[in-house]
Amino acid sequence: MSDFVMGIETSCDETAAAIVDKGRNILSNIVSSQIKIHNKYGGVVPEIASRKHMESIIPVIDSALKESKITLDQLSGIAVTYGPGLVGSLLVGLTVAKSISYAQNIPLIGVNHLEAHIYANFLEHKRLKPPIICLIVSGGHTSLVHINDYWDYKILGQTVDDAAGEVFDKISKYLNLGYPGGPIIEKLASKGDSTAIAFPRPLLNKHNYDFSFSGLKTSVIYYIKKLILEKKPIPQNDILASFQIAVADVLAQKTIKAALNTGVNTIALAGGVAANCYIKTFIENMAQNNKIEVFSPSQKLCTDNAVMVASAGFYQLKNKKQSNLSIDAVSRLAISSNE
Repeated sequence: MSDFVMGIETSCDETAAAIVDKGRNILSNIVSSQIKIHNKYGGVVPEIASRKHMESIIPVIDSALKESKITLDQLSGIAVTYGPGLVGSLLVGLTVAKSISYAQNIPLIGVNHLEAHIYANFLEHKRLKPPIICLIVSGGHTSLVHINDYWDYKILGQTVDDAAGEVFDKISKYLNLGYPGGPIIEKLASKGDSTAIAFPRPLLNKHNYDFSFSGLKTSVIYYIKKLILEKKPIPQNDILASFQIAVADVLAQKTIKAALNTGVNTIALAGGVAANCYIKTFIENMAQNNKIEVFSPSQKLCTDNAVMVASAGFYQLKNKKQSNLSIDAVSRLAISSNE
């Protein structure tokens, strides 16, 4: 049996397929993005997303096979995201993966999209090994995970309301800046004064590792509304810089505290917001002061892709875990501790 695993990712607005060898070597990585399509709507439109996935999935898979120089007959398994995400989008990837699994008589591995983000680090940093504290920060999720082994981890904390990436998008939408909000806000915030406004740091002083950003979002919007009501100028860049540092401060302090309290001296960042250079540098500087090493994927592996799904599938298959053909899409799916 080979160690080639195909990954398929269609949880939101990226149609992706990839081939990975031994869980760590990328042979192909094909991503078809829908950002330009959804940009005019200020966010992802589920029905449009699923239709675009149906149009793109087979050409994307063909491209992944061609780039890797691997055939379907050589695959040892096929990994696919089954949640969390948009149900219509997830079903496209699941249906194709099930068909390939059945036709080729190879294992099907259902992968949690959030867990898959962790494995982007293993693909790019060959010396990275557990134990690790991993901060997963994406558009709809913020989680802190203690990874004991490649498929053995404990959830330390998660978002209790709006996730970090979600708040970036909502504030960007409120200010009519565009979608996705993360890169736009980071660029504008770099021109502002991060000490201009003292926005709150939600749950920072609580004795847990959970996150909450809904109150921060409300504070930012109310601050802007108050300025409008008083007919005062809106220092947009200062507001965004002050908002961004509030998010970075919470993420950094909670993550460092988790590393120190568990005795783990390695932190990994994952997910779309990990592509934010300001937040990444903020965490790295705080970690350095505590003699903790930080790893993060390159920008192309921070956003949704299929190589991370293939890598996660490889380690799950190695741990003798696979799915049956009745596996269904799950729109809301949390990471589960397996202690």
